[in-house]
Amino acid sequence: MSELFSRLLQVRGIDEAFLHPKYEELIDLGCLLDLKVAVKRLKQAVKKQEKVLIYGDYDVDGVTASALMYEALRLAGLEAMEIMLPDRFVDGYGMSEKVVERAREGGFSLVVTVDCGSRDVEIVKKLKKAGIDTIITDHHELGPELPPAVAVVNPKREKEGGLRELAGVGVAFKVAQALVAAGLIKPGQEKWLLDLAVIGTICDSMVLTGENRRLTYYGLVVLKRTKRVGLKELMRVAGVKRLNASAIGFQIGPRLNAAGRMESAKKALKLLMTENRTEAAALAEELNQLNLARRTEQAGALKEIIERGVGNDAVLVEVGNWHEGVLGIIAGRLMEVYKRPTFVLAPNGELLKGSGRSFGEFNLAEALSECQSEIVSGGGHSSACGVKVLVEKVESFKLALNQYYKSLRLGDQRKFLTQKEDLVVERLGDLTLELMEELRALEPYGVGNEEPVFLLTKIIAVGVRRMGAEGNHLGLMVRDREGKTLKLVAFSAPKQWLNLEVGANLEALVRLEENEWNQLRSVEGRIIKLNLVE
Repeated sequence: MSELFSRLLQVRGIDEAFLHPKYEELIDLGCLLDLKVAVKRLKQAVKKQEKVLIYGDYDVDGVTASALMYEALRLAGLEAMEIMLPDRFVDGYGMSEKVVERAREGGFSLVVTVDCGSRDVEIVKKLKKAGIDTIITDHHELGPELPPAVAVVNPKREKEGGLRELAGVGVAFKVAQALVAAGLIKPGQEKWLLDLAVIGTICDSMVLTGENRRLTYYGLVVLKRTKRVGLKELMRVAGVKRLNASAIGFQIGPRLNAAGRMESAKKALKLLMTENRTEAAALAEELNQLNLARRTEQAGALKEIIERGVGNDAVLVEVGNWHEGVLGIIAGRLMEVYKRPTFVLAPNGELLKGSGRSFGEFNLAEALSECQSEIVSGGGHSSACGVKVLVEKVESFKLALNQYYKSLRLGDQRKFLTQKEDLVVERLGDLTLELMEELRALEPYGVGNEEPVFLLTKIIAVGVRRMGAEGNHLGLMVRDREGKTLKLVAFSAPKQWLNLEVGANLEALVRLEENEWNQLRSVEGRIIKLNLVE
């Protein structure tokens, strides 16, 4: 083990259990309330061969959870099943009257939700009145009243515990594990569902420690061997060269998400479940095109907002005639640019509908709860939420949000968005290919297990080059005091970086990447921050 990697493990407090988690150490199923009740009801459904309707969500977590639950129940012996996904533009998040209609018309006796349902009290009551049972599997924040379902399997029901950070797909996988424990699924078969679990967990920005570390660690192993032709074709179209958390978060996830954002999540679901390679290839191409359209819409909206400027409120609320499918992404980008919690709303009939993004100690789910009188509906996580507001209420909503924010007296929250180094490095010769191999033991990276960041000090610029058709990317060669060199790269670099002169004394905050060109491998640094040193 290299000295640098050893220091990194010490700084992060990483032990052998984290580096090499054991599948057998997944947390006991008894930690999830109602899970045994849910399995008992599912066992009854298998025995009687009931018709089961799986109801999911339109984001990556919801779509992967839907596919996972379907396959788990099929392995358990259920045959008559159907998946129903909401339409982002018509239904919005959660269960709607359409679930009741479809369950009645289709003769379903059981509805199983994934990634939703914890707050849908009235819809579950209507299903119950119609003689239809409901099992809720979800991970969103709970409301003041639990729906009258047969079982509500949600780790948020526990105030503490190692499962609270599960994604919706993680909860669905726990159901699959419970079906194995109940003897309905052959032990080991559930592991092949982990390719879906790792995608949904990473794309829903869940904390990748504890149980999620174990799920995503083995999920990445399974994903590399996936039998799903749809995922194979999607990775081909996306140009995935090395399968890791970055590829999932920035290449696979956005294309799966683009279906629900721009048209219908059904295309993403179909891609995950098809066994026909020709169909898979066509669907992968469609998702790729939808993702390109999403990026165009997103770029136009961001440009408009930035050019017109934003106010000085602690919580930003931006309203405009933008594509509904990209509002959450825009809110996230504005949050990064202005370092403030942000809501982005767009017209939807007589309402304004949108998404919020936050960071640090400002919890969006709690904020919406405090502002209930100003909204039609809303809910989500601490860092991401959806909301509907009457047009005439938008100003009072903005005021209520900001008054609540001020009442918390949180102090400067920008520290939560500031990148900090794990280690200071003076010798560039320590950044080797061997170190890159060692760092891979920490993957997959994500919230709570971020990619390591290094502060390179006492370095000198020995080569400055503008790259790209518009010359807005930076290629920087630096040298340390021992004469060792390293190439640093920054895409869409600030002008002051592009105007650096050879001989400048620098310090650089970087992430390391392995580059391969003409079959030659080398270590490069992706610049996060660059400072001139006197």
